Amino acid sequence: MRNKILLTIVVILSIVAYVVISKNKEPNHSFLDKENIIKIKTKEEKIEELNLEEYLIGVLAAEMPASFEIEALKAQAVASRSYAMYKLLHSENEDYNILTDITNQVYINKEEMEEKWGDNYSLYLEKISKAVEDTNKEVMYYDNEIIESFYFAMSNGSTEDAQMVFQSDLPYIKSVSSSWDNETLNNFLVTKTLTKEEFCSSLNLENCQTINIDNINRSATHRIRTIKINNIEFKGTEIRTKLNLRSTDFEININGEEISITTKGYGHGVGMSQYGANGMAKEGYNYKEILNHYYNNITINKIV
Repeated sequence: MRNKILLTIVVILSIVAYVVISKNKEPNHSFLDKENIIKIKTKEEKIEELNLEEYLIGVLAAEMPASFEIEALKAQAVASRSYAMYKLLHSENEDYNILTDITNQVYINKEEMEEKWGDNYSLYLEKISKAVEDTNKEVMYYDNEIIESFYFAMSNGSTEDAQMVFQSDLPYIKSVSSSWDNETLNNFLVTKTLTKEEFCSSLNLENCQTINIDNINRSATHRIRTIKINNIEFKGTEIRTKLNLRSTDFEININGEEISITTKGYGHGVGMSQYGANGMAKEGYNYKEILNHYYNNITINKIV
C-alpha cells in the first residue's frame, strides 16, 4: 500500500514538473533558414527574397517617420518583425510570405529612401538601421506564439479592440489609453469637405435631396461602429473606406450643399499607435515599455 502511495506521489510530481517546465520554456521557432530569408511581393508584382533584417530597414523607412525618437523606431522594428514573422508562419501562398503595400506592411528600397529623404538619406538610414540592429531578431510572443502585431499612425486618445475592427478576438490587442495622441499633434483633427453630390455618389445614395443621419452607434473609444444615412445602415469602417477618411472617429456636419466631416486620429486604431509610441519615447520610455503598453501580456524574445 505504501509503495502505491509513493508511486502516485511520484507520478503527480512528474506531471507538475512537466507543466512548469513547459510553461516556462522559451519559445523556439526554427522556421527561418540560415540566411533568414523572407519572400516579399512588391507593388510591381515581383517576388524578391530578402534577409529579414534588411527587409525591416525598408519597412521602417516606409512605415514610421525617421525623425521619430530612436526608442519609438525600435518599438516599430519589433512590431514590424513580429508582423512579418506572423505572416511567414501563416502564409497560404507558396510564392511569397508578405505583400509590400498597406494591406500588409509597406516596404521601400534604398533608391526610394534616397528620393524620400534627400539630404537626410545617410543620417536617417543609419538611424533606422541602428533601430533594427539594436533589436536584432526580437519578436513579441503571447502564450509562446508570435503575435499578429497590428499598428497604425495615430489614435483618438485610445486604441481600439481588435474585435471591433477585424472581428478577431486577439487577447493581446485590447483597447488601451494613448494620451500622447492629442490636439498638440499636427493633423490630429482634420476636416474634409465634400459636395452633397460627391457624398451621395461615394455612398451610392440614390435620393439625396435631403440627407438624414441618425442611429449613430459608437464603440467605447468613440469610434463609429454603425451609422444610418437616409435609412441605410453603414459600418463605420465602410464609411471610412468609401469617403477616404482618416479614421472612424468622425463627425458629419451638413451645411446646405456642402458636407464637412471632421476626423480624430489616423488609422484603424488597432495595436500600437506610432505617434503614441513617439510620445512615450519623448517621455523617457524605452521600446520594451512602449510595446508592453500597447500589447497586453506579451513577452519579447529572439527568434532562432
